[in-house]
Amino acid sequence: MSILNVEHLSHGFGDRAIFHDVSFRLLKGEHIGLVGANGEGKSTFLNIVTGKLQPDEGKVEWSKNVKAGYLDQHAVLEKGQTIRNVLKSAFSDLFSMEQRMNEICDRMGDASEEELAEMMEELGTIQDLLNAHDFYILDAKVEEVGRALGLDEIGLDRDVTELSGGQRTKVLLGKLLLEKPDILLLDEPTNYLDEQHIEWLKRYLTEYENAFILISHDIPFLNSVINLVYHMENQKLDRYVGDYNKFQEVYAVKKSQLEAAYRRQQQEISELEDFVARNKARVSTRNMAMSRQKKLDKMEKIELAAERPKPEFHFQEARAAGRYIFQTQDLVIGYDEPLSKPLSLSMERGQKIALIGANGIGKTTLLKSILGLTPALSGSVELGDYLYIGYFEQEMKPGNTTTCIDEIWKEFPSYTQYQVRSALAKCGLTTKHIESQIRVLSGGEQAKVRLCKLINRETNVLLLDEPTNHLDVDAKEELKRALKEYNGSILLICHEPEFYRDVVSEIWDCSQWTTRLL
Repeated sequence: MSILNVEHLSHGFGDRAIFHDVSFRLLKGEHIGLVGANGEGKSTFLNIVTGKLQPDEGKVEWSKNVKAGYLDQHAVLEKGQTIRNVLKSAFSDLFSMEQRMNEICDRMGDASEEELAEMMEELGTIQDLLNAHDFYILDAKVEEVGRALGLDEIGLDRDVTELSGGQRTKVLLGKLLLEKPDILLLDEPTNYLDEQHIEWLKRYLTEYENAFILISHDIPFLNSVINLVYHMENQKLDRYVGDYNKFQEVYAVKKSQLEAAYRRQQQEISELEDFVARNKARVSTRNMAMSRQKKLDKMEKIELAAERPKPEFHFQEARAAGRYIFQTQDLVIGYDEPLSKPLSLSMERGQKIALIGANGIGKTTLLKSILGLTPALSGSVELGDYLYIGYFEQEMKPGNTTTCIDEIWKEFPSYTQYQVRSALAKCGLTTKHIESQIRVLSGGEQAKVRLCKLINRETNVLLLDEPTNHLDVDAKEELKRALKEYNGSILLICHEPEFYRDVVSEIWDCSQWTTRLL
């Protein structure tokens, strides 16, 4: 049974077409991976099917009484709400029914016999619905999901505006899972989730009886939960049966077959055009030439899709640093309250270290305290000599109205326009992206702009906070290669073992230092 029908959908931003004449059908119970390079329109597609964006052309039709739940990359939580409030808001429909039931009970004393009969009937219906949806054990359900996502250790009565990016993602995900919609729409749900909770989500989605569409660049995660792939590329959407690995096999075969057919057709066109040119002027062969020309005119030309620019990351390196990158003495990090025990740590020149551990235990705070961006609660940090530090933050500030070109120019005012464009192109951004405002780019494209600033500055130390979030598969692989090749020191926060194990030589588990009970 079809839950969602999308027909002849076209959309773009300005003169930049995102997709053209796309059709799509979602069936009950399908587990779909929506894949494609950064900027191909995956998040835009979900925004259109959920009604957040109106398409330029085409129509989107949901089946009647279908409930959709959407976890997007940029959802916002309001100040004053607790984690528990947000999770319980998943059942707002049921609480409205309870309120209606209480109103009916209050009016029963003044009701006539006929009204009383109607009220009793409505009460019975509401009661049946509340029982069917386990209304009277909702608190237990909230506690269960809170435990599974590690929210109970943070404290379910904590204000949501005090949470880290990863913790907020968990809260929104928890609310969505409690809603149990007919279709889950998940836009990079593993961003900011730590390994333990990615595993839990993997198990949950594997057993999920309803349909979901999942956008993710985490290939092991995709492979474990999906049975269909929709690939978005060059304004088209193509369907493949199987997991991501199967899609890659079939895609490679299709691509090589298309290229072979293209070469054969180009050879045939060349021969026909040559024959026409040589014979159209001679009376004896003019008819044959016209026949060949008709064949040429009727021929349906095979077109190869334009190759997307593949990113190339090459970090510029400064002179060697002194022996120590930093040393801390009884450093206690945190804000209103401590996030760590007193830490006496040191990092030497050439070390490549991954910081791992659950969200909210202070990994980002540690980086910022080392850099002096966040004051320590106590203790000290001493930075080494001759440091040229490159810092990659988790997120760019929202609503940035500057263009990519201006963003790089601000950082490197001596660059010519050619140098700026060339630097951005090497990071895998097309001319259309380069001339766009940063705020209209996808999360992955914004990350590439920030990486562009980092790789073009001479550094000997890199402090990287979740650099793989939002990056597509090609960019992730290229970043891994560049970091392995880098001769400087690296301190890296990452939740993807497949990425950091190949880059670092040491792993620091922050859960051993935290004061948080996680």
